[in-house]
Amino acid sequence: MSALLDAFASAFDALPARESAGLGQTRRAALDAALRDGLPGPRTEAWKYTPLRSLERRAFAAADAAPAAFDAAAVAGIPAPRIVFHNGRFDAGHSDLSGLPAGVSLQPLSQVLAGDDAREANFLARRFERADEVFARLNAALADEGAVLRVDAGVRTDTAVHLVFVASPSEGDRAWHLRHLIELREGARLTVVEHHLASDTHNHLGNSLTHVHLAPDAQLAHARVQDEALGATVIARTDAVLARAAQYRRLDLELGAALSRHELNAALHGEGAHVHANGVLLATGRRHLDTRLGIDHVGRDTQCELVWRGLGAGRSRAAFHGGILIREGADGSNAALSNKNLLLSEGAEIDTQPVLEIHADEVQAAHGATVGQIDANALFYLRSRGVPAEAARALLTAAFCRETVSVLEDESVRAMLEVRLNLALERLQPA
Repeated sequence: MSALLDAFASAFDALPARESAGLGQTRRAALDAALRDGLPGPRTEAWKYTPLRSLERRAFAAADAAPAAFDAAAVAGIPAPRIVFHNGRFDAGHSDLSGLPAGVSLQPLSQVLAGDDAREANFLARRFERADEVFARLNAALADEGAVLRVDAGVRTDTAVHLVFVASPSEGDRAWHLRHLIELREGARLTVVEHHLASDTHNHLGNSLTHVHLAPDAQLAHARVQDEALGATVIARTDAVLARAAQYRRLDLELGAALSRHELNAALHGEGAHVHANGVLLATGRRHLDTRLGIDHVGRDTQCELVWRGLGAGRSRAAFHGGILIREGADGSNAALSNKNLLLSEGAEIDTQPVLEIHADEVQAAHGATVGQIDANALFYLRSRGVPAEAARALLTAAFCRETVSVLEDESVRAMLEVRLNLALERLQPA
């Protein structure tokens, strides 16, 4: 067994919350499955672009029960209501739930597990059957913290809720496993922003899994900013289920970490359900970014719009898989995927794989992917107008990415994310 899995097995034996909410047997089964099948190798299709050889040799200690303090400046610009987690632990001191709208409940998973009603944590009982879902299995076995966000039926609010995850150096490399739930009941509307940040350099591993449940006519705008430290490892997965006429607007900004992998799965079960998911992959230095989309059209007249942009500089590598499945009976579905990528250096590599599978009639579907360089004619035009070469490249690069942010309708949230994106683009520019 690898050093990584050995360390996680030891962490399980010491996990105080493993029996909470009657989950002991479920957790043990998930761990046993992960240890039995091991980490996926290069022949595993879902992991072919992200080798785990170097990661499997590392051993991470469990998250500290009470991490040392971090610089509050890391969260100073994030408004309330916000819930903060530091190195995988709920941080009450930096959290601020003032202004949380009526009908909106937000609490750490640790409090849910400590409560009397086991049904409140039933989303933790989900099983993961595929061998390549090893990190989801590990999360199922080890997660004891996270954000649980529920919105009552009919509650429609313009107040954005912020979920903040801050990592900072500690004694040795740490690993944490966070499980989140975002649940909107019928007719509810909410905006959620996830911030994954580093207050200083570290080499920790974060493994998170988020469940998004949208009831009929619910509307969720959901942004996720991953701007972790250069040495961090980020493994993330989002599973969304949409009922009739539910709408899910999503933006992912992948800006940091040494190794980052995110799976975004959306099952459109209800008639007329709609997901609009955009994203930006910024790879620089020797970073490795891997994003996999899996959009499953089940109900009739469902829609997905996917606009993703990738940039590669230095000796980085980015991988993108855009999978769309239109099942039998999902007649009237409309699916569109656009993935465009720019290589800013000779040493960078971007792999893109659009996949479209149709088993229904009367559908509209289109998908396309490109990998290229900055348009020489556009660059020449700007240079001829007196714009210096570096500034011209920066303008074209920013314009290439900025269209993705328009998926969010909240102007204040959009402005906040544009600032974060612009700062990352400044780091990306080749020398």
